Order: sequence, then structure tokens, then C-alpha cells
Amino acid sequence: MQELPAHRTNRERTETTTSALIAAARELFLSKGYAGAGTPEIVKKAGVTRGALYHHFEDKKALFAAVIEAELSAVADQIERAAPDAAAPFDALVEGGRAFFDAMAVEERTRLILIEAPAVLGWEELRDMDRKHGGRTLQQGLDAAMKNGVIARLPLETLATMLSALFDRGALAIEGGADPGEVQQVIVAILDGLRR
Repeated sequence: MQELPAHRTNRERTETTTSALIAAARELFLSKGYAGAGTPEIVKKAGVTRGALYHHFEDKKALFAAVIEAELSAVADQIERAAPDAAAPFDALVEGGRAFFDAMAVEERTRLILIEAPAVLGWEELRDMDRKHGGRTLQQGLDAAMKNGVIARLPLETLATMLSALFDRGALAIEGGADPGEVQQVIVAILDGLRR
């Protein structure tokens, strides 16, 4: 099992252990799915004890939630890098959409976030996580575009929810073999339809 240097603080040991567990679990959840990845295999891959797993996570589902949270955070980070605050509001929406599809193209990420996560965690928990990450970036982008008079004023949360569903379906379509360029073309046309 993984030996940690004695001079590390408890916080550093906790971060190292949880990071190792999340990384190992992510790899196994991506390759085998939630049901196919067992906790004995996860702890072995992480190089920690089973007790360490249950010290940091209530159960396998809690570890899965941490993996999903990390995946959603990575998607949001990629969107934010592609659509910086200085970008024009409509351009930021378009570039953020492209970045979303690029981020979701990471091997098996779409399946993990859009198929397995709702089944394991439930839609409400996944929705709450998404509101902190990709959903937040979309809502902020739409809000900026409305405030700048670029797109029509519509109920913000409802618009963000509906467009988020559209983006998710686009990611699933791409995962299923659809042409990413065509999916992006449709998204841009829909966003363009919101312009004033």
C-alpha cells in the first residue's frame, strides 16, 4: 500500500489519498462503468487500503459522485478557457458550446456524465452538480448576452435548462457517431435564432 512521508500534514495526506482514489476510480469507471468497477479493484489501483476508501468516502456511490464532480469541473474549465470574459457575449456562447463538445469528446466522458451519473446519482443530484460547473457557465453566458442586448430577454433559468438539454443531446449524438460539425452548426443556428 502507498506509504506517505511522515512529514506531511494530515491535510496533505488526505488530499493525496482522495486524489489517488478519485484518479483510480475515474479510470475504472471510464473503462468498466460504475457497476463493473469494484471497490477492491479501486483501492488496489489507488495503492491504498479499503479502510482509507471508507474513511474518505461513505461508499462507492460517494466516490462516484466525486469523480463526476471532477469531470464536470474539467468540462467547465475547458469552456471558461475557450470563452474568456473579454470575448463578445455571442461569440462566448458559440465558443463555449464548441468547448463543451470538445470536452465531452474525452473518451467515455459523455457516457459517464450523461448516462451513468443520472442512473447512479439521480437527476436532481446531477443537476445540482452541473449548476456549479457547466450549467453555471452557460447561464452566465446567456445572462451576459441578455444584459448586453445581444439575445432576446427570456426566463434565464428556463432558457439555460433547455439549452443545456440540447447540448447534452448533441454530445450523446456525437458519442453515437453523429458529425460534430453538423451538431455544432445546429447549435449555432439555434443560438443565432435568439439574437435580437
